[in-house]
Amino acid sequence: MNAAPQKGSPAVEVEHLTVRFGDHLALEDVTLTVPAGAFVAIVGPNGAGKSTLLKVLLGLVPPSSGRVRILGRPTDGVDPRRIGYVPQFKTLDRTFPALAEELVASGLRRAWPGRLTPAERARVRAALERVGAGQLIGRPVGRFSGGELQRVYLARAFVRRPQLVMLDEPATGIDVLGEADMYRLLEDYQRETGATLLMITHDWEAAYHHATHVIVLNRRLIGFGPPERALSERCLREAFGHVGHAHGFAMALEGERRA
Repeated sequence: MNAAPQKGSPAVEVEHLTVRFGDHLALEDVTLTVPAGAFVAIVGPNGAGKSTLLKVLLGLVPPSSGRVRILGRPTDGVDPRRIGYVPQFKTLDRTFPALAEELVASGLRRAWPGRLTPAERARVRAALERVGAGQLIGRPVGRFSGGELQRVYLARAFVRRPQLVMLDEPATGIDVLGEADMYRLLEDYQRETGATLLMITHDWEAAYHHATHVIVLNRRLIGFGPPERALSERCLREAFGHVGHAHGFAMALEGERRA
């Protein structure tokens, strides 16, 4: 169920953002404002600049031009403890003898932990239990299924109770039941904390049913707003360049709205 955004200052402000990598134009003149407490889905074709946008917001890629503010501050002035991140590709070597609590604690310390203090261990346990993974404490991550590993990464992102959580294709590598559980966990976290969520996804239906706002992107901003407006046939055609899937999806949404 879509959660209502909270009132207050914006969580993300992007003004005329352009990003170039040499001769490659990744993002062009993107302007948008994300209200605090929103659940935002970012959709677009491969190469549309979705991951680049998240990396700019995380301070990992500098804008070529334009301005970005996160939680009221420039990206280099934001306390990193206020931001959680779940990457699409889990680059941790699965043969590395890491335990679940160590991976979660790396989000707490922002470095690979040595010995955990009792207070840190309690926070790690609470984060794992929040995502239904308390039983994974003490187990090596190399033995986890895709769904179990995703829960541990969610716990890592949640352990500091950040105000802004960014997720890059969080449903990658998990089955349908695991995906449903993941969205429930995200919505529960948002409901409990009032956090803002930004999620890259290729699943238009997930964007429609779970997000309060949708960004449709293809290097430039094609659409932004409530799902029923941003996921219109016009926006999807313009972003993806083909009509079959967009038309069928738009017709299905229209039928759902009338039902």
